[in-house]
Amino acid sequence: MRLLHMVHTLNPEGGGPPEAVRMFVLAHQRAGNEVEVATLDAPESGLGKRANCPVHACGPGAGIYGYAPKLEDWLRANFARFDGVIVNGVWQFHGVVARRVLAGRKPYVIFAHGMLDPYFMRRYPLKHLKKLVYWFLSERRNLARAQAVCFTSEEEKRNAARGFPGRSFRGVVVPYGTLGPEGDPDALKAAFFAQFPALAGRPYLLFLGRIHPKKGCDLLIEAFAQAARGDRLLAMAGPDQTGMRPELEALASRLGIAGRVHWTGMLRGDAKWGAFYGAEAFVLPSHQENFGIAVADALACGTIPLISDQVNIAPDVVADGAGLVEADTLEGTRRLIERFLAMSCTERAEMRQRGLDAYRRRYDLANAAAAVYRALGLG
Repeated sequence: MRLLHMVHTLNPEGGGPPEAVRMFVLAHQRAGNEVEVATLDAPESGLGKRANCPVHACGPGAGIYGYAPKLEDWLRANFARFDGVIVNGVWQFHGVVARRVLAGRKPYVIFAHGMLDPYFMRRYPLKHLKKLVYWFLSERRNLARAQAVCFTSEEEKRNAARGFPGRSFRGVVVPYGTLGPEGDPDALKAAFFAQFPALAGRPYLLFLGRIHPKKGCDLLIEAFAQAARGDRLLAMAGPDQTGMRPELEALASRLGIAGRVHWTGMLRGDAKWGAFYGAEAFVLPSHQENFGIAVADALACGTIPLISDQVNIAPDVVADGAGLVEADTLEGTRRLIERFLAMSCTERAEMRQRGLDAYRRRYDLANAAAAVYRALGLG
């Protein structure tokens, strides 16, 4: 098959959708299919190099919405070459283009990537009112004309039913995840420690994701100060999208743990996998997470995830005995750390193995690629 992914950007600082596209490209290729990507990035951005396939940069798109007429022109000239199209994300111009060009002519599905979650309605009520207007003007039709709207968990699918009235799309759950690490774990750890030698040989907990209020970073730093004594460190890995890091650094300083919190910025490739392999546990006290690719990454490395109950795959993690789950509060985050530190070496080893088993069964991205083909009506 020949498949096309459409996405607003391939910039890794864009969160889940760029990383999802990058990994799906590899999964499609491993399944023997051809794949291309169309984005609203500027051609001169060089972001197309992140995907191991032809990338058509049709931007720059204007603003967050990403208005770029060149994308529609390109799709009209090229859609016949593809057997199916996967649209990543909602509320943006490439979703409108997909409906205008593809509806009734070519099967396409839309990955919501958590963008229909009611968390955003509660957290940003004024922005939600704007989205409601756009919902009735366009987005409702974009979703209804797709072959399916893909969610990464039953919880995300249920949540999407709230907050947006009159929905008429077909929702399907597509198992999601990661391709996992490649290479020797010791070599990957060495690559990470070569960049951050202060963490070498020291026990540390790892946060890996965007430095963002949604992720509960402030809860983590305060809970770490309360629960993790001695020489244990906290590695905070990820891009600071909202300028939150100075506030968090000040918090760590007030709590007397500034010297134990290490900021790595965004990690990629071997260094990213090495950070997981070297960590005692991965911590994500997020207030909203439609899936949480980093959770699957942790499981693939045999690293125990300590996550909030607002991560939509938390029920599966609990059912598999693959990690620890608590509420997305300061008390809940502190309990996560305390419960983990109280585990014996044997209990940790058994949980790591259950996590590896859960990854292979639930979150290996090869399984997700096959489900996408079925959603398109091609499998």
